[in-house]
Amino acid sequence: MTRFLLDCLVRAGMHDVVDVRPAAGGLAALAGIATRRDGPPVFVKAFDEPPADDVFAAEAEGLAALRELGGVATPEVILVDRELLVLPVLQPRPGGEAFWERFAHVLARLHLGTTHPRFGWHRDNWLGRRRQVNTWDDDGFAFFAQHRLLRWLDQPRVEAALDAGDRVALERLCHRLPELLPERPACLTHGDLWAQNVMSTEDGRPALIDPAVSYTWAEVDLAHVWTTSPPPEARRFFEVYAELTDLDGDWPARMPIIQLRQHLAVVAQFDHDWGAADQIRATLAPFRARG
Repeated sequence: MTRFLLDCLVRAGMHDVVDVRPAAGGLAALAGIATRRDGPPVFVKAFDEPPADDVFAAEAEGLAALRELGGVATPEVILVDRELLVLPVLQPRPGGEAFWERFAHVLARLHLGTTHPRFGWHRDNWLGRRRQVNTWDDDGFAFFAQHRLLRWLDQPRVEAALDAGDRVALERLCHRLPELLPERPACLTHGDLWAQNVMSTEDGRPALIDPAVSYTWAEVDLAHVWTTSPPPEARRFFEVYAELTDLDGDWPARMPIIQLRQHLAVVAQFDHDWGAADQIRATLAPFRARG
C-alpha cells in the first residue's frame, strides 16, 4: 500500500518524498503520511482503482466550500488529480469537553450561516466509492427520499441485506417523511461527519476532513455524530449545539431516521457493515406491513 502511494506521489511530481507510512482512519481509500526532504510531511489519499475521474476534485471543492462559505477550518489542498489528494497533516482530535463545545459553535455557525433556498449541490460528489447524487430540488423531503435513501436500493449488497418487506417499509417511511420530520431549510452540510472526520489544527481549533457536501438538512450532520459512537465528552457538544440552534427537544428521536442514509451507504460499500444492516431493520420495523 505504501509503495502504491509513493508511486502516485512521484507520478504527480512530488520527487522529494523519502517514505510513506500508513495512516489510520479512512475506510474507502488508501491513506498515508509522506515524509519529504524539502518540506513538512503531508497526508496523501488515493484509490487503487478510482471510481471516477472527479472523486478527489469534488472532495477538494468540498473542503474549500466548508472553509470559504462556512468558516470551518479545513486543510488547504496541496495537490489534487485523478489519482490522489495531498493535504497538510492535521493533528489528532484532543480529548475533553472544551474541544467538543468549541466544535458545537463551529458546526452551528456553518449550519446557521449557509441557509439555501434549494436542496442539492451544483455537481454530484462522492460518499466513499459511491456517487452522491445532488440534483437540485425545492422539496427537502423529496430530495432526501430520492437521493439519500431510495437511491441505495439497487445496490447489490443492500439487495442482499434487506428483504422485500424491508424495502417496502423504506418506501413507506419515505412517503411519510413530512409527518415524521419537521420542515427545515437547507444549509451547507459536511455530509460524512463521523467522529473520525473531526480533527484539530495545530492551535487546537476543530478541523474537518473527508466531506461529501450538499445543501440539505443540518440534522444530517448531527445524526452522523450522534449515531457513530462519539466519545463521552461529546455530550457537551450536543447540548451546546441545541442551545445555539434552538433545536427542539425531540431531535434525538429523529436521528435513526435521518441516519438511515449513512447506514445504507455503509451496507452498499462494505462486506462488514459494523451493524448498519441491523440498525436499518430496527428503524424500518414500525413501517413493515402487519399481517
